[in-house]
Amino acid sequence: MNDNQLRITISSLRERYLNGTLTPEQVIQTIIDRAQADEAKHIWITPPSLAFIQRYLERLHRLDRTQLPLWGIPFAVKDNIDVAGMPTTAGCEDFSYLPADHAAVVERLIEAGAIPVGKTNLDQFATGLVGTRSPYGETHNSLRPELISGGSSSGSAVAVALGQAAFSLGTDTAGSGRVPAALNNLVGLKPSVGAWSIKGVVPACESLDCVTVFAHNLEDAELVDQVVRGLQADDPWSKEISAGGDKLPVKILLPESQLDFYGPFEDSYRAAWEQAVVDLKALNLPIEYVEAELFQAAAALLYEGPWVAERWAALGSFIEANPGVTFPVTEQVLRSATKPEFDASSVFKAFHKLQGYKLAASKLLQDSVLVMPTAGGTWTREQVAADPIGTNSAMGKYTNHCNLLDLCALAVQSGEAEKDLPFGITLFASSGGEGMLFELAETIRSSKEKQPTTLVAVCGLHMRGLPLERQMLEHGADFVREDYTSATYKLMKLQTVPPKPGLFKQTHGGASIAVEVWEMPLAAFGSFTAAIPGPLGIGKVELEDGTIIPGFICEAYGAVGAEDITSYGGWRKAIEAVNAVL
Repeated sequence: MNDNQLRITISSLRERYLNGTLTPEQVIQTIIDRAQADEAKHIWITPPSLAFIQRYLERLHRLDRTQLPLWGIPFAVKDNIDVAGMPTTAGCEDFSYLPADHAAVVERLIEAGAIPVGKTNLDQFATGLVGTRSPYGETHNSLRPELISGGSSSGSAVAVALGQAAFSLGTDTAGSGRVPAALNNLVGLKPSVGAWSIKGVVPACESLDCVTVFAHNLEDAELVDQVVRGLQADDPWSKEISAGGDKLPVKILLPESQLDFYGPFEDSYRAAWEQAVVDLKALNLPIEYVEAELFQAAAALLYEGPWVAERWAALGSFIEANPGVTFPVTEQVLRSATKPEFDASSVFKAFHKLQGYKLAASKLLQDSVLVMPTAGGTWTREQVAADPIGTNSAMGKYTNHCNLLDLCALAVQSGEAEKDLPFGITLFASSGGEGMLFELAETIRSSKEKQPTTLVAVCGLHMRGLPLERQMLEHGADFVREDYTSATYKLMKLQTVPPKPGLFKQTHGGASIAVEVWEMPLAAFGSFTAAIPGPLGIGKVELEDGTIIPGFICEAYGAVGAEDITSYGGWRKAIEAVNAVL
């Protein structure tokens, strides 16, 4: 078996287990090898080891693989969730203890045949959304290691993204089960508050905390939800909450006001959100625009109001008794709860205010789903180190309201903002609306898969960040990659207002010209082509590898009076040269 080719998802492993082409022992060895190879990425606090996992492998031989939905399926556990016999550190060695029992959700997964393989890194005490607040090292993003992985469930997300678990458990108080999913190209389910037991979980804000799941696809996330959902009799926070029926919402709610984006990829994230909105409109479900102030006001209560005191109630005595052992920025956040204004009166005032927000949200979301970006941007790990509070706060802009308003949420992917920079959206519903979220997410996915498309080569003002990019987005196009033409073209600056480039195929000579390749729905391609003014048009463009696709070309008469800019190798370089002179 070539372990580099082994795809570790619930569905793929289950199929191979049942047809006898793979064993759990082979899968576990692959996971151990991958974890060792990626040690420098700081994914694990207690990494996978055969010494611990062997007991679960031996147990499988006594179980019927055809009857258990998770037979032999390996999963990772955030290290603030108890696994019997494995230390729970919550990202702080001095806090560490050895639990005798599994957390309730872990117990249910094991009963369904799943195998816990290790404990993953996290922002210490689950306080953070960046994945850098750990004395065990900064967890690297699975796609671009210079970027943050998202927190606090950083290791859990990256373990799944890099094939070291089929799914993983995280926790979510302010967005920790959603932000890492968005940044690592995963699905993240944050169930309704109380639907999954939090027995055996180190508390952050105990009244809001949720256990979550990261997976590669909707089916895997939904299966885990089915296994662990349900009342836990000895958990005072547990509730009997159905996931609801698999039905589409009556309408989709979108924020009315212009959203804020941030970080080094701000413009790319904004364009990706605009494309996501185009995709949602293509579903032909009713769209209603709503003001975001309600959600922003609720979110402000989490860290600007007395709820931060709930974190101090859980951890304050440990921090006071163990000076200097806590990660500095974590202690700074937690100690903010000791402000004099966070007295008993302020707590009740905030509860009363929140109750009004919850009522308004419940009315607004009746049979509806709110869609927002999961994150409005991301950061390099270096940028977070320079501004740990500000960058972390930005990451929660579209997540912090969720648990306070008693919502469930499903974070899914929505294309790329740039190469290896996934963009995610989150679907929100009232408590017990998970079935509706899964149905809408599946409809979004199916719509993209079924829609016939065509590639289009773009060489001028329709490129990313340039004035006519919006026309690409308005026609539902997705950026695919940067590329080059074959070395048979001339690029001319046309005598148009504003100036545009014209691409001319040569019978002899020529050069390779930088282009962008986009993918556009065929249904929109005709209207897009019809709107292109002469002398430009759509013809056939030969790429560097010999592939021929539709793309922008110029009629011969456009060359009259035009300036030859072939030597720049592309329109962007030509613009840069002009700007440098100016």
